Amino acid sequence: MTDTAQPTATKTDTAAAFKTRVFSGIQPSGGLTLGNYLGALKRFVELQERGAETIYCIVDLHAITVWQDPAALRRNTRELAAGFLASGIDPTRSILFNQSQVPGHAQLAWIFNCVARMGWLNRMTQFKDKAGKNRENASVGLFAYPTLMAADILLYHATHVPVGEDQKQHLELTRDIAIKFNHDYGVDWFPVVEPVIEGPATRVMSLRDGTKKMSKSDPSDMSRINLTDDADTIARKIRKARTDPEPLPETLEGLEGRPEARNLVNIFAALADITPEQAIRQVAGKQFSEFKPMLAELAVERLAPISRRMAELMEDPAEIDRILGDGARRADAIATPILEKTYDIVGMLRTRGD
Repeated sequence: MTDTAQPTATKTDTAAAFKTRVFSGIQPSGGLTLGNYLGALKRFVELQERGAETIYCIVDLHAITVWQDPAALRRNTRELAAGFLASGIDPTRSILFNQSQVPGHAQLAWIFNCVARMGWLNRMTQFKDKAGKNRENASVGLFAYPTLMAADILLYHATHVPVGEDQKQHLELTRDIAIKFNHDYGVDWFPVVEPVIEGPATRVMSLRDGTKKMSKSDPSDMSRINLTDDADTIARKIRKARTDPEPLPETLEGLEGRPEARNLVNIFAALADITPEQAIRQVAGKQFSEFKPMLAELAVERLAPISRRMAELMEDPAEIDRILGDGARRADAIATPILEKTYDIVGMLRTRGD
């Protein structure tokens, strides 16, 4: 792991402070789906395998921006950790922890609440979507969610963040906060992070409606593949996925106006580790009666082992807790000196010594 003990904010040491570091997080809201795997977990593993320094966080503080049943939150946190591990995250090569075990996230978020502007947060479309007509009844935490996200990232001087399309605006705000902090205090301290958006299926759509994102909140379980589904269930959902009567075309352009077909081709490409262009060449001209069994076989091959491993891990919650605890200690070792230096830059008087 990169040694970041006692970083400084001087320009001569900026290169050392801004070493490449990947950070990302997922909320423990329960019900991991194929969309979570292809859009996030699979990509997290790929970044780990490339040798990047990777820090992955279960963002339980973000989860409570809307009310959570405490027992369910604990279970969902462990289940998400099991999903990370079963998908291939190695806790000895990546840091895996839950956010609330590292106090620096909340501490830095308060500083960023004082750096960010109300106008910036008022422009966040995700708050408007989630609050809906009950904006005045939404929690302050939901409104300030983006400043906590900025703290999650910048607490580790992360330089790259794998992010979905729905989080791009929040990442832009993180960049704005870093720039304003550096400008306000005349330092070159926080890096201006870069998004990592890649892969053929970063946005997986519903199996029942190709115009809607695959979601655990959809009332139809047939709309999604859950990472806890067994092999038979995975295959059945693929076979029953909504399609159209036309054969698959020879090019991606031929899928225009056919959202369900495009979604299945994207899923096939992502599971096969090929591009959508390569995928459509492989299946061009096939009827769905022929293509769906191909996709089902591939999905079972890739996902059933994850489902089995998750079930095994959930049988030993103490081991999951141990892994998260170890990850939290390693994360805190990076975060604490960065937070302490940030306090020093801001002018906080610190008199307690060890």
